[in-house]
This record gives sequence, structure tokens and C-alpha cells, in this order.
Amino acid sequence: MDMKHQSWLGRTINVTDSSDVSLIGLKGLVLDETRETIIISHDEQTKRLGKQAIRFTVDDSKVINGSLVRQRAEDRINRNYKEDAE
Repeated sequence: MDMKHQSWLGRTINVTDSSDVSLIGLKGLVLDETRETIIISHDEQTKRLGKQAIRFTVDDSKVINGSLVRQRAEDRINRNYKEDAE
């Protein structure tokens, strides 16, 4: 199953691309997810990442465009997505 349709809590996220270059390569454990953000634990600190600004992988899955998954987790899991235009 596609990672867009699964819970990300407790999984490892890796930022592969971002409009903020300081976020590229950031890796951490997902602690919480809201409609607009993902909160991760990175180097014993918490970081809040705006979904719209990042492209990322979850547990080394396909790259996910954060701007396409800007819903609450419970809404995102059951949603149908058009394929990401690369």
C-alpha cells in the first residue's frame, strides 16, 4: 500500500527536497501530524515541518510531495490521490 494512505506516526521521515535548503537531508521520527505540519524528533529536539515546503520519504518509500498531502491524517488515509507529476 502507498505510504500516503498509512499512518506516519512512529515512522522515520527523510526530507529529500525543500524550498528551505536547511531542511534537506533532515531525518527523524514522526511524533505528530496536523493538517499543515509534521512534527518530528531529530537529534533529541522536536522540529515542526510545513508540509507545503517539503518533499519527503517515509521509511524509504517513494518520494511524497508534501503540498499534496495537506490534510489531517485521518482524512489523508482514505483519500484518493492523482499521481504526482514529476
